[in-house]
Amino acid sequence: MTKPMQAAHLAQLNVATLLHPIDDPRIAPFVEALDPVNAAADGAPGFVWRLVGEGESDATGLRPAGEDVIVNLSVWESQEALWDFAYRSGHLEVMRRRREWFERHVEAHMVLWWVPVGHLPTVGEALERLTELRDHGPSPRAFTFATSYTATEAARHLPLAQPEQAGVPAQAVRSPRPESADDAAAV
Repeated sequence: MTKPMQAAHLAQLNVATLLHPIDDPRIAPFVEALDPVNAAADGAPGFVWRLVGEGESDATGLRPAGEDVIVNLSVWESQEALWDFAYRSGHLEVMRRRREWFERHVEAHMVLWWVPVGHLPTVGEALERLTELRDHGPSPRAFTFATSYTATEAARHLPLAQPEQAGVPAQAVRSPRPESADDAAAV
């Protein structure tokens, strides 16, 4: 008998290297777009969770990948839900302006991977997946929209759900900071 596939959600991390400090007036249009885009994400069909800084409404104050690198870490019910938000909503208009605010990446800057329902990825876990994608290319453990894998294909690579998060509605959970200094420093 085949073991049934556990329910899975899609985690995503993207990193962006700022052209100027976050408080520079040249970055102001990006900063002004953060609250509306994040509110749209929070209300998007299929949204589960996103990383935010302690006492903040976003994660731009966290710098686990370098002083000039901002991170976006979120979890979605499906790849389609994330795709629809990223490419079929107001988020796309902000993405079209990214060259005004961020350096062009020469290596992967976004990674997707499946997690069990109820598991909220740490920043360290997310950065490990990005490093894996950069070092080894797409696999069921770390992939992109262009080279994706299904949750079934990735099932043997899923981490165990974190017990303290099991049973907690994912929409209500916000990860305020990386779990430890080591987690924040991992690249």
